[in-house]
Amino acid sequence: MTAQFTSTANPTVSSSSEIPRVLPPIAPYRTIRPLGAYSIEGLTVFENTLLGLDSVRGFVLRIDPATDNATVLNYKQTESFEGASGLALWGDMLWFGRDETVYCCRLGDFVAQPFLTMPYEVDGVAAGESTLYVASQKEGYISIFDRKTRRLITRLPMPGVGREYLALRGEELWVSDRQEQTVYCLDRATGETNFSVMTPFEEPTGITFFRDPKSGQEALYVAYSNEDAYVRDDPRNPDLPYELGFRDRTFIHPLYYSYNAAERYTLSNGYLVEMTYMEEFLPLDEVALENLEWRIAMPTDTHRQKVLRVEPVGLPFIEEVQNGQRVALFKFDNYNGNERHLFGWKALLEVRGIRYQFTPDDVDRVPPLPPEYQTRYLVDDDELSMDTPTIRDAAREAIGTETNLLRKMLKIRNYVYDHLSYSLTTTIATPDVVLQRGVGSCGEYVGLLLALARLNGIACRTVGRYKCPKKPDHHHLPLEPDFNHVWLEFYIPGFGWVPMESNPDDVSETGPYPLRFFMGLPWYHAEIGKGISFAKIATNSTEMEVSIGELAINHVRFTILGELPPPPA
Repeated sequence: MTAQFTSTANPTVSSSSEIPRVLPPIAPYRTIRPLGAYSIEGLTVFENTLLGLDSVRGFVLRIDPATDNATVLNYKQTESFEGASGLALWGDMLWFGRDETVYCCRLGDFVAQPFLTMPYEVDGVAAGESTLYVASQKEGYISIFDRKTRRLITRLPMPGVGREYLALRGEELWVSDRQEQTVYCLDRATGETNFSVMTPFEEPTGITFFRDPKSGQEALYVAYSNEDAYVRDDPRNPDLPYELGFRDRTFIHPLYYSYNAAERYTLSNGYLVEMTYMEEFLPLDEVALENLEWRIAMPTDTHRQKVLRVEPVGLPFIEEVQNGQRVALFKFDNYNGNERHLFGWKALLEVRGIRYQFTPDDVDRVPPLPPEYQTRYLVDDDELSMDTPTIRDAAREAIGTETNLLRKMLKIRNYVYDHLSYSLTTTIATPDVVLQRGVGSCGEYVGLLLALARLNGIACRTVGRYKCPKKPDHHHLPLEPDFNHVWLEFYIPGFGWVPMESNPDDVSETGPYPLRFFMGLPWYHAEIGKGISFAKIATNSTEMEVSIGELAINHVRFTILGELPPPPA
């Protein structure tokens, strides 16, 4: 059920007693954590079980999805599989890549034989009845070979920029990209992307379809491999009894998805999350304020985020609506600097990953930007330096002669990534200063992106405010983010707003940059206050200037209550 809220026409105090409770959901499939596995870098199916390639140990593991039990099948031939990548099975023939060579062997003996050699390192393989698909990040293509003649039939451009792993299903070629954190469904004949799906975890390293022998239902499984940082005891050093350690982490998780062709987006794995935002009065100096009004934006409903309820914590609030966004208003008639209060809200959210499915051809003939959007989202309303020569020159240089809206936005993003490096800063500088110094925080990336996009006629707005710590398997534990975060949305006339991250895809010096968060967001973003201030104060004490940071400190907590069932089709 969805909680009912009041409008600004008749504000009332919110009451948590009126809000229904929601039970945690249950996802249909479990996470598989194969015992003894270090790094699964290839995945396929064999007789109602999974086969996983452990690249570190050179194991071909037969994995029971119900128990995590793993059996080494190639126990006499592990050296041939060390450092290998990709795994495919057709009949009794197993295919994998190592360095620049594709190998094959029979399941019975696992004696690897070279099948063909590529110009560059092999990442993923997939086998059909008469064809073999080979992905190579360094080459930039997925090559298709005739299995009998070993002749190259054609090459398909890779959909992403990272190492890619492959699987076939009917006339579809499925690709998981390690750097893009994305799974692509391609037409296996043309290589065109039917749709793409955001994965709930980073660094996917294998993909396969598995049919449950009991239910008959098909699941899409994705393997993940990375390092897990943790704090461990160090009994040898009593002065510093703890140290940072790293360990291999690999597991297999079902990827749920739902493609909405009409509205051009795909939803993926979601979680039921409780988020709490609370302010604590702790003024730096003793100050008295008359009729203090403190407004805090609340989460909003979107394609990927559903607000099940919001309730006050500490003190009651009055709900307002600003530009379509819900805001909690806390009133203090006469605030004495010695008073201490806790106040804020607690929200129950359904959050999922989302990717919007637009191509440049889709936006070639979009209608003009509505006049109300021009006066609101093409102006300098937040010290964006849009009238300075530095920013105006950058706006022209960023897009060159490009006229397509989507390509312009992507060129602007890449221009900012080429000229900035990420770093935390204590204050937010104006875009002209940020561009000249070449370093910026997420908020400074957003400011520069907004300025360049608006000068090029693309309506943009700021979105934020926090990200849940990326621990989707840590349920019912308090998780506290270290920093706030902002990103932006840009407007496609005739459709609406689509997201774009500020800086997380700026992962290399000169590119190519992933499109991971270009028109996509993972499950852990909490969307709050689109196009409005997240928090704002007002008072009748006109002679006194005071900021929120001088009055209070905030407390933010996320609790993941469970993984959601698959999104509705």
